[in-house]
Amino acid sequence: MASCQEFEVTVHTSPGPTCGTFSHLWLSLIGSEGETPPIRVTDGNSHLLPGSVCPVRVQASSPLGRLILVRLRLEVQTRFPNLDWHCSRVEVCRLSKSQGSDSETQVFLCDRWLRPADGDVELRSGKLCLLEEETEEKLKQQRLRQLQHQQQLIRWRIFVDGAPQCVDVNSLFELGPNLLYTQKSPATNLYYLNGFTTRVESWKSFSELEMIFTYSAQQNGIARFVKAHWMEDWYFGYQCLNGSNPLMLRETRHLPPNLSVTSDMLRPFLPEGSSLEKELQKGNIYLLDYEVLDGVPANVINEKQTYLSAPLCLLHLNQQGQLLPIAIQLQQKPGPQNPVFLPSDSGYDWLLAKMWVHSADFQCHQLISHYLRTHMMAELYCVATLRQLPDAHPLHQLLLPHVKTSLKINFGARASLLASKGLFDQAVGSGLATLPLLLSRGSARISYRTLCVPEDLSDRGLDKLPQSFYAQDALRIWDTVHRFVTSWVELYYHGDDAVQRDPELHGWLTDINAHGFSNGATHMCFPQRFHTRAEVAKFVTALIYSCSALHAAVNFSQLDFAFWVPNCPVAMLRPPPQVKGAVTEDDIMSFLPDMNTTCRVLMALNGLSQPAIDFVPLCHYKEAIFREDAHRRLLEEVQAQLRDISDAIAERNSQLELPYPYLSPERIENSVAI
Repeated sequence: MASCQEFEVTVHTSPGPTCGTFSHLWLSLIGSEGETPPIRVTDGNSHLLPGSVCPVRVQASSPLGRLILVRLRLEVQTRFPNLDWHCSRVEVCRLSKSQGSDSETQVFLCDRWLRPADGDVELRSGKLCLLEEETEEKLKQQRLRQLQHQQQLIRWRIFVDGAPQCVDVNSLFELGPNLLYTQKSPATNLYYLNGFTTRVESWKSFSELEMIFTYSAQQNGIARFVKAHWMEDWYFGYQCLNGSNPLMLRETRHLPPNLSVTSDMLRPFLPEGSSLEKELQKGNIYLLDYEVLDGVPANVINEKQTYLSAPLCLLHLNQQGQLLPIAIQLQQKPGPQNPVFLPSDSGYDWLLAKMWVHSADFQCHQLISHYLRTHMMAELYCVATLRQLPDAHPLHQLLLPHVKTSLKINFGARASLLASKGLFDQAVGSGLATLPLLLSRGSARISYRTLCVPEDLSDRGLDKLPQSFYAQDALRIWDTVHRFVTSWVELYYHGDDAVQRDPELHGWLTDINAHGFSNGATHMCFPQRFHTRAEVAKFVTALIYSCSALHAAVNFSQLDFAFWVPNCPVAMLRPPPQVKGAVTEDDIMSFLPDMNTTCRVLMALNGLSQPAIDFVPLCHYKEAIFREDAHRRLLEEVQAQLRDISDAIAERNSQLELPYPYLSPERIENSVAI
């Protein structure tokens, strides 16, 4: 017994009301030279209650060497329910031989749920580190075992050919408790919409729509502004810049060959003495091109055929800084039955042409800008992170809070919104038959540059527009997040050579490339290997931005712009007009979706647009690892910068007739929410 080592071990259960368990806990200490046999922590006087502290003495009959791991195992107690347990941490004090006082204390963070089905779970002591910095072979093996275990649990599945792959599970239970969460959103008033969900008849007049709006949206200031100005050309252009889908508009120096416009046709809508050619050269012509919708099948809703179009829309940046539509062609193939609509046409012709553009934009917004660009990308990054980066890797800890909610959310979306008899099947113009086509086409149009805000905005010519508040705010947030990520990367990678030598990092990147996109040209746009810390920081910033700020921009504004139904038709019940001069106000109403379709979509958008009560703001983290001094300093700096951005946005918005609040940092959730 002279060589016996004694340890005081304290097991901390997290304080949440459901964090405790009835199960027994077994514990072993693992050192560089040996390990202790399992000892049961719980007994008649010690229970794993919420917020509890369970002490236990552990004796080692032979030297352990440096203590490096704590192994935990839960065992279901006979005749008691099998409940998950949330462990905060385990503290281990090595007692001195002479006085019995603490001579060394180590903290083994857990901060996650454990289950009896997990078997042995090993907790590490020490800082985050790269694989090459591990000094103990047992710790290297522990990293490898964890990844092998994760790769057995978390597998890839193809959802749509050509689109990013998803997690291969058949039920939420398979994800385990650490990838599930309870999302609580504030109660919303759906009372006046709910009664219309069984009405399959058409809207008869604008006054009917106004009554619904008055009862359900009157308290929404932006929705009221939309209703007041939706027919005005300047506001059409404003929505292209700052609406719920600011990802479609781009500057063009060359007209698409399939757009049947001439310089003479557009001269009345350009500055006196100028021409289309001159305005193109100046960079004052912008384009909306919905060719991704060309030829896709439209849905049948309420046993009625709906219709889709693939419009081309030219816009001009005038001398007042307004972006005005000057030509709309509703289909991609030019011809006599596909006229170009102009602002000089009859008021209803021009209004209907703009409504067709908004309807096309809704389809692209929901499936590409929202679901593909934020939700599917987050799931891609999440699965790769779980499979390739162990818990001890610094990028695992930085990335997972931004992406882990995506698995449950996306599984639910595929089982409901995007499933048979779901919202897209029964209420949206692009139904289930369109889904695979749009997602694969949309994926083929994603490049690495489109995910990097500075390059994307520059390529599309939005960074120079004074009224592009999305562009201004996106650049501010990108720059702030990029500085934070750069500091994080430099904290752990002490040089570019460390990046090149990190096999876990490159396994992660390889997994993303292999399961992200099957389109060869697009695939090559993404980094195939990291050579510098700057490359890593840029890639990780793009990931975080897509899962937080971009999601806020395309998600939380949906209801504001859709509540006035003619501004955002989710389906069109008549085909695009093939001649001019035949549209009346009654005809406008006949294009709009039925009552039940309209209200069902609005109710869904109402739920999607509500931030969770327990949401975590951008660059705030609940995880215990972020309480370390080095991490806390970085967080305090980036959070102060984001507060400054919020103040600047609030000051700017106070001067605007219609504010653009969606990228104000305090409104941005740290991760993809719903």
